Amino acid sequence: MRSITKTNRGGLYLQQSHNNPPTTKEQATSSWRNFRHKANITNSLVREQYALCAYSEIRPDKYDLGTHIEHLEPKSQNPQRTFDYSNLVLSALSSEDLKNRGQNDVFGGHAKQSGYDANLFVSCLQANCASYFVYLSNGLVEPSHDLNSHDHQKAQYTINLLNLNSPYLVTQRKNWLNELDQLIDEYIKQGWSLLDLASIDLIPANNELSQFFTATRQRFANVAEQVLRQHAPGLI
Repeated sequence: MRSITKTNRGGLYLQQSHNNPPTTKEQATSSWRNFRHKANITNSLVREQYALCAYSEIRPDKYDLGTHIEHLEPKSQNPQRTFDYSNLVLSALSSEDLKNRGQNDVFGGHAKQSGYDANLFVSCLQANCASYFVYLSNGLVEPSHDLNSHDHQKAQYTINLLNLNSPYLVTQRKNWLNELDQLIDEYIKQGWSLLDLASIDLIPANNELSQFFTATRQRFANVAEQVLRQHAPGLI
């Protein structure tokens, strides 16, 4: 999970709705369903998130997946934040995608739904959110090994709530990391620059990042930090 920096307020129509927000969960559900300017918000979130899903860091457009606008704090818990742009991120899986997968393979916002404990949830808006997780070669994500007991609990709660170890995500991460490991071994064998290899997937192109940015960054370790400091300091 990489940290997301909110860069705007979501446009005039969202701001107008936020100025007169719903006060009950029923009003929140109805007013959000009837809001007609979600496409503009989606475009803004795609740019803001470098085309990555806020939670899984998968690239929906590369995996033939849809997206939905996700409320970090569920609108059922806090209706007044329904149109608060600082509470909105883009998550993989559209409602249409849900028709073709089992419940165990639903992840991100659709897995989270209205279940949310602010004291335990690791938000993708936290500057240090990436430090809570470690991505393994087998495709699994786990709490980082150097966390204290409370932060370990937060990381595990977030992994479970978002189903970040869904079979689908585990398979895609494993395939990605195995391919990356093979490339790293080949570059080392040939004496080629790992800085050049890391740059391919860690530096934005057309304001888009490659999938699983944080897992890739962890894989390249110090090489990644060198590349980011030099070419994309805003992502550190």
